[in-house]
Amino acid sequence: MLLLMLITRIASPGPVFYRQKRVGLGGRHFFIWKFRTMRLSAETQAHERYFEELMRSDCPMTKLDTVGDSRLAPFGRILRASGLDELPQIFNVLCGEMCLVGPRPCLPNEFAHYEPWQRERVNGLPGLTGYWQVNGKNKTTFNEMIAMDLFYLKNMSILLDLKIMLKTCAVIAGQLFESRTAAQPGRQGGSPRSQTAQIAGQLFEPRLAAQPGGQGGSPRSQTTILQTLAESAPKI
Repeated sequence: MLLLMLITRIASPGPVFYRQKRVGLGGRHFFIWKFRTMRLSAETQAHERYFEELMRSDCPMTKLDTVGDSRLAPFGRILRASGLDELPQIFNVLCGEMCLVGPRPCLPNEFAHYEPWQRERVNGLPGLTGYWQVNGKNKTTFNEMIAMDLFYLKNMSILLDLKIMLKTCAVIAGQLFESRTAAQPGRQGGSPRSQTAQIAGQLFEPRLAAQPGGQGGSPRSQTTILQTLAESAPKI
């Protein structure tokens, strides 16, 4: 952690840590700590709109902060892909606000839109890793994530926690490989920005089509809006 603090400080001017309010056990609010991976001027307001659409849709919760995002600070992509940016949350564990294994702590705005059955996921301490994190993560839909979290809470055991922690290492290795592959041009998956724009387009196209001036407005205006969403939303 000391080495990462030094790298973060040298690579990007500004604070080393990033603090964000989350919802913990029983719906109580607390602040999680992360290593800062975004530049100080990064725009983050579009994240709430994007996640609200994901909660209502049946689309995989793909991240918008893809490789090549100009908002990322140097070494930010590596920190995120490896999960090392969340290492400071070990202090949340020591304070009893989190544990090693459990559901992902959600944002207050996200929790405010939960249905009653979805709020059951706060009946356990949030974790650094969890059942959902090692079983698809951002390739799953929002309701699939909730279902996995509830399954874990109903089947908690030391053995299950050990399996999840061991599997976390393999998942992180896979994320690093995917991140490195996506960073190389000419892959079949296309450019990271094109994938992000397609995802945002699937979610926001119905709203754009409802606007006056034709079906979604001019092609150029749609492209501009999708690019803005892709560039301004932080990670989920």
